[in-house]
Amino acid sequence: MSLFEISNDGLHPISLATFGSLGLQERGDIQKAVRSHIGAITPGVRTKVIAEEFGDWAGANRRIDLLCVDEHANLVVVELKRDDGAHMDLQALRYAAMISTMRFEQAVAAHRKYLNDNDSSEDPEQALREFLDIDEGPIVFTDTVRIVLASANFSSELTTAVLWLNKQGNMDIRCVQMRPHAIDSRVLLDIQQVIPLPQAAQYTVALREKSIEKDSVRSSTRDTTKFDLTIGDSFFPNLPKRRLMLALVREAIKQGRSPDQIRDAIAWRKRDLFLSAPGHANEMTFQSLFPGKKLRYFFGPDEIFFFDGTTFVLSRAWGDRTLEAAELVKQLLRSPGEVSWESTSSGGEEEEETYDGYVIRRLASGVIQLERDGQVVSPAMPVLRKLAQQLDISTAYGSGTEANTQQLGKRIINALQSA
Repeated sequence: MSLFEISNDGLHPISLATFGSLGLQERGDIQKAVRSHIGAITPGVRTKVIAEEFGDWAGANRRIDLLCVDEHANLVVVELKRDDGAHMDLQALRYAAMISTMRFEQAVAAHRKYLNDNDSSEDPEQALREFLDIDEGPIVFTDTVRIVLASANFSSELTTAVLWLNKQGNMDIRCVQMRPHAIDSRVLLDIQQVIPLPQAAQYTVALREKSIEKDSVRSSTRDTTKFDLTIGDSFFPNLPKRRLMLALVREAIKQGRSPDQIRDAIAWRKRDLFLSAPGHANEMTFQSLFPGKKLRYFFGPDEIFFFDGTTFVLSRAWGDRTLEAAELVKQLLRSPGEVSWESTSSGGEEEEETYDGYVIRRLASGVIQLERDGQVVSPAMPVLRKLAQQLDISTAYGSGTEANTQQLGKRIINALQSA
């Protein structure tokens, strides 16, 4: 596909160049640029660089250009070619096989070298745990090693091989084309994923990534439990433990509880529960107070607390005692009886209550079924709204919008169970 510049007299084509003709080197220029913006060649999957020129195996005379990990704990082999990706598919497969048994400890060691080489004082294990959103416990990479091939051109032999391999089992090989264009003294890079085509293969890729995510959960001891939180009339669905804590602490501070009172309640986290800075501060302010340290705290615009002339940020690192801490913060609130949370994990027991001639049933998957006289009522939402009004239950969602069927059905069942 050609690149054009729009001007007053129409379209002017911008000539396609080659990296070689522009004097750009494979490692010193292209690889350096890509490693700093790895998302450019890994669209749709959050990815982090672990190591560069990695070859930590016996008898290695070749090295992986960029060794990465994605958000689903899959290792990712990235191979870059300047102008022609002739046989990079077979080379990448060899690398994928070699690193398929990599342990987390080995990845930490490789990342330590990468950070040192780039003059970073960041802690490698903490950086990887932060990226994978796993605070504590062992981390196990999945059995899947993804491959990203990035080049200016791909031969038909290579693309045919990749298409065939992607159809065999749990392979995920992507070809990303990088085409340079020169405009005056600037170089523009047109980056397109050509295999699989995002539009044509969207459904297939989504299925594969869902399977990969499930494998990741099964092969890791990470606690992925999420919770639906209710505070009075407000409902906050599908919160990880750390965000459950953030929501409760936010409510406590909103009700006038001080950070010191919250610290005292969670005694074992008193030292590192909050960081504080005088006046109105942001993430840059806190980083300047703790130079070279990776701060694992909430810094979002709606996550920073300003109390009594001081800015506070809450820790993002929570472990096995999170729910114990949540109970303690709950007791600081004015109406703890109006605060509750429930695991959203599938596989639980069905719940069923009867009211006003209707059977309200919540399946293990969370789906709400409504029956009357043995017949399924569909759509259920109008009846749920009516029942909620009769029971004096709010139909509002946490952000002010209306709760959906699952959220409202769960509230009605909870109200009937506690009546």
